[in-house]
Amino acid sequence: MKISRKWLSQYMDIRDLTIEQLQEKITAAGFEVEAVEKQSQGTNLVIGYVKECKDHPDSDHLHCTKVDIGNEVLDIVCGAPNVKAGQKVIVAKPGAQLPGGIIKSGMIRGQASQGMICALFELGVDPKLLTEEQLSGIEILDEQAPVGNEDPLGYLGLDDEILDIGLTPNRSDCLAAFSMGLEAGAILNRKVTLPVFDGASDIGGPTNLKINSTTSRCPYFLGKVIGNITIKESPKWMKELLMASGIHSINNVVDISNLVMLETGQPMHFYDKDAIVNQEITVADGFNEDYTALDGVTYALKPEDCVITNQGKPIGIAGIMGGDDSKILDTTKGLIIECAHFDHVSIRNTARRLSLATEASIRYQKGIEPLAAKKALDRAVQLLIEYADAKEIEETVEFGTNPYQDKIITCTLKDINNVLGTSFTRDQVFDVFDRLHFKPEYEEETFTVTIPSYRTDVEGKADLAEEVIRILGFDSLPTTLPLMEMTEGKLDEKQKMIRMIRSYFTSQGLQDCITYTLISTEKKDNAILSDGDAIELSIPMSEERRWIRTSILPSLLDVVSYNHARGNKDCSVFEYSDVSNKNGSFSHLAFVLSGLLQENRWTGYQLPCDYYTAKGLVEGLLDQMGIASSRIYFKENKMDVKHFHPYRSACIYIGKECVGVIGQIHPDYAKVTGIKNAIMAELSCDALLNIKKSKIKYTPISKYPSVSRDLAFVTDRNMPVEKVMAVMKKQGRINKELIIRNIEVFDVYQGEHVKDSEKSVALSILFQSDTHTLKEDEINTVFNNIIQAIEKECKAVLRS
Repeated sequence: MKISRKWLSQYMDIRDLTIEQLQEKITAAGFEVEAVEKQSQGTNLVIGYVKECKDHPDSDHLHCTKVDIGNEVLDIVCGAPNVKAGQKVIVAKPGAQLPGGIIKSGMIRGQASQGMICALFELGVDPKLLTEEQLSGIEILDEQAPVGNEDPLGYLGLDDEILDIGLTPNRSDCLAAFSMGLEAGAILNRKVTLPVFDGASDIGGPTNLKINSTTSRCPYFLGKVIGNITIKESPKWMKELLMASGIHSINNVVDISNLVMLETGQPMHFYDKDAIVNQEITVADGFNEDYTALDGVTYALKPEDCVITNQGKPIGIAGIMGGDDSKILDTTKGLIIECAHFDHVSIRNTARRLSLATEASIRYQKGIEPLAAKKALDRAVQLLIEYADAKEIEETVEFGTNPYQDKIITCTLKDINNVLGTSFTRDQVFDVFDRLHFKPEYEEETFTVTIPSYRTDVEGKADLAEEVIRILGFDSLPTTLPLMEMTEGKLDEKQKMIRMIRSYFTSQGLQDCITYTLISTEKKDNAILSDGDAIELSIPMSEERRWIRTSILPSLLDVVSYNHARGNKDCSVFEYSDVSNKNGSFSHLAFVLSGLLQENRWTGYQLPCDYYTAKGLVEGLLDQMGIASSRIYFKENKMDVKHFHPYRSACIYIGKECVGVIGQIHPDYAKVTGIKNAIMAELSCDALLNIKKSKIKYTPISKYPSVSRDLAFVTDRNMPVEKVMAVMKKQGRINKELIIRNIEVFDVYQGEHVKDSEKSVALSILFQSDTHTLKEDEINTVFNNIIQAIEKECKAVLRS
């Protein structure tokens, strides 16, 4: 929000305050003044008269001039193409400090120059507010400009100072200069006098104007015909206020529409009456066509866009910009005024899609005062009568009804002080409410306030307390030390798990990654271990950031692909992160392995990134979590064979619950991601956290010797070795003591001397007891039982 010192001065007396004091007081009340801008800058300036202008003898573009500045005549060399004798100009005398530097006397190609004839952009005026003529040469003043006047910027009305105020989202009302003026008056404790215009639009004779809305996005709509107006130049004060707000003056009628929007916060549109056939205006949606707006650009309308129409054809994009075919021209004789309430979400979506951030759309998006439409119409009619000779005014036409009702809130002094922890008096609080125009009443120790229509942010007692402390000053709050209970600083179970996961994987040689939570539709469709519908952003920053992810792996694969494309083939990464869907938020862990996980070239040691390495990482992680290996199962992957290789992947189960998927990337998906080969996994950390963990038990090391026996079986190729090991353990007890301490697979053979449908599995079994030294016959009995059980249950044959 930009408001100038001159604008505030129209409403209250602030002559005793510097711009810095205004900035400090407004910021202290919760409105951060982000910058103070001077409309123009320059010292030691004067209005001069060009008495003589000749071409420079040694240049094809410079001019030698003699300029009368009242008390002397200066020789000035000027390069502007439009300088001529007889002009009144702005002169920077030697020593003048301009935005571009200090002006000094000197010689320019052999000719003396005692100053500079200035263009406005050289004095710090925003080039966007200047015409092409003003940008291409010096500023030429009118004939009434007094020669010798040492305040040329003040003469031009360019001596204003502008406060750029950063409004909080709840104070969109202060986008209106009237509201900002009232707020500043309350902060400064000054009497505020706003223009009186209530009911100015209530005049008018019979009308043929017909207004309508066929969309719920426009529930309230005002229209009015002004049959006769005069197009001319705006008054000086109006042009100055518009320029201070960054708006270029066009003519009195267009300037009035812009000024009223700035004053009331309500955008409105003036249409050339002759361009509106049958004086009929309808707000509608459902259009799917191209439309050329007031800026000359053609925009593609969509059915969800709200549009102003005449005879079923668009004449404006509602709440954003009018059309080129009904704009105000120098030949315009009459007006139709449109002033409406539009759905702010609809305006925001249309403005974002069309990249049209106009002053009107910004105000609609942030929210407008409920009574602003009528106020704006009253103010517009008043100004049109005064500055555009408005005549033949017709009665106001209204569509819909405005449901606004005054908001009345009650509270006690105790309520205010309890919330703030203060001891303000009744008179102090009453004064604040009065300064804020809340119409306070005090009876039976209770304040009753009526909230102005523009203060849509005030809803309850807490808001009233906030207003009190804002106006009286936050330094009024008593200084107290916070009272808090001493608590033990420690990690909860989830935090412990996260820290352990990160420590474990980094120690194994993987890199910890953080990838973007927002993803594209393609990544959303390739989610792994996803459960529930993904959440789509209503206003995504781009198509690549449309969805909140339900899976980590698609994003992590991008990291690996990026590294592979740059020659880093040994890339192993992991990520722990939250994912979300419409059912809630969940924690996932994912990792991707490629190339070599570990390597020592000196010793020739290498740890390849294959399925067994990934499986070992998962088993090691679960072991550290306290999940016994006997509870972990790797079963055939039937869950996801689109992203995982169907024969080189597995689902990870703990008991009967599936907690993740692990395996080699599917060749087709590898091509899509740009990865030649990778091993990947994704696990649900919430499931891991909720699983009951085994308690750590410490047992003494057996003092009795162990015995190792090897055996090899030929079995069906599809027989899981895990089942063979389970059968062995069932037979490994003597007097209820399990004497099989370890089973290790040291060879799996497929080839010569073994059928194509079979495989040979060699295992080493370690026998040991905690109670005695095992005898030969005890071991043989268990060993023979193992062989018999395997032959029977696994259909295996002992290999000789």
